[in-house]
Amino acid sequence: MAARLVLVAVLCVLVCVCVCVRATLQEARGSGVGDAYQRRFEYKYSFKGPHLSRDGAIPFWTHTGSAIPSADQIRITPSLRSQKGSVWTKTPVSFEHWEAEVAFRVSGRGRTGADGLAIWFTVGQGLEGPVYGAADQWNGVGIFFDSFDNDGKKNNPAIIVVGNNGKLVYDHQGDGSTQALGTCLRDFRNKPYPIRAKITYYKKTLTVLINNGFTPEKEDYEFCAKVDNMIIPLSGYFGISAATGGLADDHDVLSFLLFRLTEPGQDLPTPEQEIPKEEQDKYQEEFQNFQQELDKKKEEFQKEHPDVQGQPLEDLYESVGDREIRQVFEGQNRIHMEIKQLNRQLAMILDEQRRYVSVITEEISKRGVQSGQVPSQEIDTVISTQQELLRNLDDLRNTFSASVKQLAVGSQGNAGGLGSYETVQHFNDIKEHLHVVKRNIEHIIQKSTGPAEKLKCPEPPPAPACLTTSHFVIFVVVQTLLFFGYIMYKSQQEAAAKKFF
Repeated sequence: MAARLVLVAVLCVLVCVCVCVRATLQEARGSGVGDAYQRRFEYKYSFKGPHLSRDGAIPFWTHTGSAIPSADQIRITPSLRSQKGSVWTKTPVSFEHWEAEVAFRVSGRGRTGADGLAIWFTVGQGLEGPVYGAADQWNGVGIFFDSFDNDGKKNNPAIIVVGNNGKLVYDHQGDGSTQALGTCLRDFRNKPYPIRAKITYYKKTLTVLINNGFTPEKEDYEFCAKVDNMIIPLSGYFGISAATGGLADDHDVLSFLLFRLTEPGQDLPTPEQEIPKEEQDKYQEEFQNFQQELDKKKEEFQKEHPDVQGQPLEDLYESVGDREIRQVFEGQNRIHMEIKQLNRQLAMILDEQRRYVSVITEEISKRGVQSGQVPSQEIDTVISTQQELLRNLDDLRNTFSASVKQLAVGSQGNAGGLGSYETVQHFNDIKEHLHVVKRNIEHIIQKSTGPAEKLKCPEPPPAPACLTTSHFVIFVVVQTLLFFGYIMYKSQQEAAAKKFF
């Protein structure tokens, strides 16, 4: 009875937990957190490489200050002191919901950098100012990537979300800690891969996700900050700015991709409806001019190259089938060359083994004649092992020779026509021959490492010494006598010289 009561109580607790979880999920879906949304890429508010700039300008964007656009990135500030730069969209954005994906690098030589980089959505273009290279007292939201620790609390590098209604002065010395709506500590300097930030504003909720740049995986995001019930202007400009101070970093932006978000089931207006009639006429005129210029260049090319005229464009390039056949033939040629190299190496090994067996046989016959004894059983084992090794090497060489001939015949047959070549069967034959070679090599290794390996060849007799001990003693005594005789003769000559003078 007690066990039943315990079981009933556990089931009641589980039911209560399930009800609470379901209520929480429904509340989250009702607030828009769990809703899925539709995305549409907006090219007029985006940029990315490899053709990012054209003649020093960025299509649909403007840049100021120290910003330097190139083909694959925009250097907002170089690693020089007291630099400011920014890029802004030329036209305002009027999306209710949006999502921005930004890829950038912040790199410098020192352990600490300055000042940082900011991503903006504001009513006006903050082309230049004291807040990371952009204007202060902005009306909108800024996401700051702060590199330098101004307040000395050792809470940098950090990512800070700050909103402003146009009246707030940014607390730069305090790193905006009292004005931050959301923050997270992330080290975004000197990473092996670009840092990626995904900023989503959907149903009055701003979410910031960060890819820390440790892996090349672009979608490896982690949560950074979230601000609920955030009201931002309905229309504004997107921008990216950066600044340096006493310390300096390179702030490079690789791409800025903007997506328009809509609720599931909501139809988006077509691009033709969003573009004014004047712009449509302008784009149509530019397209016609481009088409006429392209036709003119085609005519000029045909006049300069009359031999190419009328030739199909596909004939000038390699098809997929031709490329596959070429790769098969190249692989076959490589295998052919490898087998020929192995054949040459086996021939060298075979010659060395034959020379070794002949030397051993000659040495054994000489010793047998001198001593009158019959070679022992161990010597017979060595000779038999070496002879078997020679036979195996001969078989292996013959196998390689057969493979080389077969490959040569296959190559000659392929030169006549590509369609008659049986690729699968030919490579199966090569594979079978290679397996035979592998088995023969393993067999040779096993024989070589058998008991015959422990046997040693007969050692040659010791060479006679060039100088005996008695000869050496006589030589030393003679040298000593000659030395003392020379000393006595020298002293007598000196005494006679003194008496003469």
